[in-house]
Amino acid sequence: MATSTAESGFSLAVEDVGRRTVRTVEDLGATFLLALKVPLMALRRPWRAGLLLQQLETVGVGSLFIVTITGFFVGAVLSLQGLHAFGLFNAQTMVGATVELSLARELAPVFAALMLAARTGSAIATEIGTMRVTEQIDALETMAVDSRQYLVVPRAIAGMVMLPLLTLIFNAVALFGAYLVAVASAGLSGADFEARIPMFTDPSDIIQGLVKAAIFGYVVCLIAAQRGYHAEGGAAGVGVATTRAVVGGAISILALDYCLTALAQALHI
Repeated sequence: MATSTAESGFSLAVEDVGRRTVRTVEDLGATFLLALKVPLMALRRPWRAGLLLQQLETVGVGSLFIVTITGFFVGAVLSLQGLHAFGLFNAQTMVGATVELSLARELAPVFAALMLAARTGSAIATEIGTMRVTEQIDALETMAVDSRQYLVVPRAIAGMVMLPLLTLIFNAVALFGAYLVAVASAGLSGADFEARIPMFTDPSDIIQGLVKAAIFGYVVCLIAAQRGYHAEGGAAGVGVATTRAVVGGAISILALDYCLTALAQALHI
């Protein structure tokens, strides 16, 4: 009897893993297909410039505060760690260049995208999910409005356009935070902090980070919109969709960051 119960429990566990795996693969496929369709839908009339401007403000201006605060403390922590590490070799003048190179290529786009996923991605999933469970999306389709073009396209484009700008702001604020810590707290001269930055940071490093940011912004807003679009089950379903949007966005950022970095290294960029 105990053996039968154990076998039954094992079978249920395997079935649950199988269902989750199938659902994950289906979600990935649906997201990939939607990512290909959005540019085509964006070229199709009607072009809703007002709605796009509204989403640009929501994604960009709405995320500015959290991106700025996060950037300052990330730069401050990088400076502290850099001063400690380079102090072991009496090479504190490398702190500024190291911080800026790390920010430009990796940390600024990744952290800005994570903040976007947490703040804007959750808001997008909640808003569209609420529209789904309250049948507002069904009403749009009844009025012959392409709901995906109306809801998904402006948000995806807004993420792709605004996240590179937020990344630039993140980079500047983080470098300022690192400068304050290194100069005001640790006593490193401003000239020493700044001297090696142009030597080790090229415009291509900043461009690489901005390209990553554009891709991250597009994917984060796309995933959030899709999760909200397929929400079901009332208020609880909206909560689940929002959680899945934030988690999926964060995982996608980290996975894409690895893939894009590996691609850039393979192309010697």
